[in-house]
Amino acid sequence: MKKYIIERIFRSLISIVLVTTLTYVIVFTLVPTSLIFKQDPNYNKMVTTQDKKDNYRNSIFERMGYISYYNSRELENKAEKIDKNVTTEPTKANEKIYQKYIDSLGKGWELKRFEESKGFYAVRIIPIYERVWNFFSHLVVIDHPWKIQDPKNPNLKRYVRPEIDPAVGPALVGSGTTHKYLVYFNGQFPFVHQNIVSFDLGTSYPTYANIPVIQVITQGQGRTLSKEVTFPTGVKKFSPVDIYSRTYKTPSQMDSRDRLNFGKDDAYTSTQNNHAEPSMISNSFKIGIIGVLLSYVFGLPIGMMMAYYKDGLFDRFSTAATTFMLALPSIALIYIVRFLGSNLGLPDTFPLLGASDPKSYVLPALILGILGTPSTVIWFRRYLVDLQGSDFVRFARAKGLTEAEISKKHLFKHAMVPIVNGIPQAIVATIAGATLTETVFAFPGMGKMLIDAIKSANNTMVVGLVFIFAVLAILALLAGDILMTILDPRIKLSNNKGGK
Repeated sequence: MKKYIIERIFRSLISIVLVTTLTYVIVFTLVPTSLIFKQDPNYNKMVTTQDKKDNYRNSIFERMGYISYYNSRELENKAEKIDKNVTTEPTKANEKIYQKYIDSLGKGWELKRFEESKGFYAVRIIPIYERVWNFFSHLVVIDHPWKIQDPKNPNLKRYVRPEIDPAVGPALVGSGTTHKYLVYFNGQFPFVHQNIVSFDLGTSYPTYANIPVIQVITQGQGRTLSKEVTFPTGVKKFSPVDIYSRTYKTPSQMDSRDRLNFGKDDAYTSTQNNHAEPSMISNSFKIGIIGVLLSYVFGLPIGMMMAYYKDGLFDRFSTAATTFMLALPSIALIYIVRFLGSNLGLPDTFPLLGASDPKSYVLPALILGILGTPSTVIWFRRYLVDLQGSDFVRFARAKGLTEAEISKKHLFKHAMVPIVNGIPQAIVATIAGATLTETVFAFPGMGKMLIDAIKSANNTMVVGLVFIFAVLAILALLAGDILMTILDPRIKLSNNKGGK
């Protein structure tokens, strides 16, 4: 078992790297960069002159990993190492100094000039292989006491220690780390939380601009939600601040409210807000799990009845029905169920009632359940029919057991082994494949986010979601194999002689 899991994890890591790399290369090389700025109001409205547009575009491209970029002021500061007399003026003397500095940086760097002011700037286009390497090399982030290097705060203490924090209770607290609370406890699932190891999937742009991809997917949505919060200074008040999300902010940027809430000597004053609506990943998991449960609730009894009455009227009718369901376009089924559900008083779009009302989840989850039912029916019937000709079934009949007893005591249990193996994969497939359902219902989940990211050329978000789906799919395969061995201990996940 251990050897199998280690080998599976190794193969899984290779698969994740290959899938993510292929997606990264396709998205960042084939999607025209001009599409990126169509959804950005700052570029279309606020950036007025050509020089400002060029500077803005280069800044965004640098943030997205396309280029390395020094604007006029940054280039001047860099070139001062060669000649302290350099200025930002567009003179030939400055051009020679800048060119000399650019030459010292190595291949790929180019000295360019703005169209209007003729000021200098430097650009280096980052090759795709280097960008892929940067993505994976910065993927896993480990927080530690030397993570923050702030020249404006040279006396920052550095430690990690357990404390009874006045704001959150027992916690593993850090200083010099990015996060204040490295391990903490609260009433939200999974109840024990950590910030020591995290993932950096890049920064979202143009939608959810300048927010990390992981934060976009995992944070709450909608309006902010105020709760009673106890701040480190002992101040208690209703606030939308998520006290557990405290991260480092240089003390020179503190305002009077920060000092009142956290104290004048506390550098961990940057926080996120609590939101009234659940996160995208939470929403997608809810309808995904419910959808899979419904597909098994509908599909298993039908598949068993079809196998029991094999070649009978019920079997033939159900086979025709499942074939029709498989051939029916998903979008057609979505609109049919949506129309029927709205006539029964159920919301036909998520925002009508919001996450606080369970009825908002009924139609999306029901559609996912119906879409998954035909394949469940076909596979379960096939397993049962194959088992009906097995030696142990013939032996059971010879002992005088009825067909109902054979189905209940033998066939169902054996047929459930491959079905259980596919449950985790079905959940992930439902979450990742709910793009149409979430889009039609304006359901704020990861499936809709993937479509929105593709439409808005949010390449970083596309790559991040593909990475998450790939990881979930690999974990689902492993979980399915383990569940199969739990249901049938005779199955061994190894290459040992005699294992199944």
